[in-house]
Amino acid sequence: MGTARRLLAGCGTQTSGLAFGGYTTGAVANTEEYDGSAWTGGGNLGTARFSFYGVGIQTAGLAIGGNTGAITGATEEYDGSTWTAGGSLNTARRSMGASGNQTTGLAFGGYTTVGNQVNTEEYNGTSWTNSTNMGTGRYQVGGAGTQTSGLAFGGLTPRTAVTEEYTGSFVTTTASNLTTS
Repeated sequence: MGTARRLLAGCGTQTSGLAFGGYTTGAVANTEEYDGSAWTGGGNLGTARFSFYGVGIQTAGLAIGGNTGAITGATEEYDGSTWTAGGSLNTARRSMGASGNQTTGLAFGGYTTVGNQVNTEEYNGTSWTNSTNMGTGRYQVGGAGTQTSGLAFGGLTPRTAVTEEYTGSFVTTTASNLTTS
């Protein structure tokens, strides 16, 4: 990558990836595109941030929430060259999980100044709508899938192995401990 950083977000595929934002000595707005062999510069985020989530593809990415120095609910949409402002989360937060794409996104969990969150919100390409809460409030949670078939796993509550499936509402599928090999 052109800019070494941590706490960044990304989306896309192995031959058409997108990395954006992150933290060096402060929040950064850099965007880089990956073609399967090399990274090149893309359009910078409108709001430099870190500890946030990205979903979508290289030509239709979504940056959700995060930390700018303060927790934000800002959402931005990427069209392959430029980031533009989208609808803001109803609950500003950082370190949440997410799934879906630019027009059918899902954000869940996260952290605010008052602690772990259970909030779940659905994105329609314009605005976020509150949905049913997660069973276990947590942040730094992993996310995968789509808006109608999402998956939330792990995270901090403190550390947990809880997995929840989303099909319009969350259902806890397991609370077993993670194992390493």
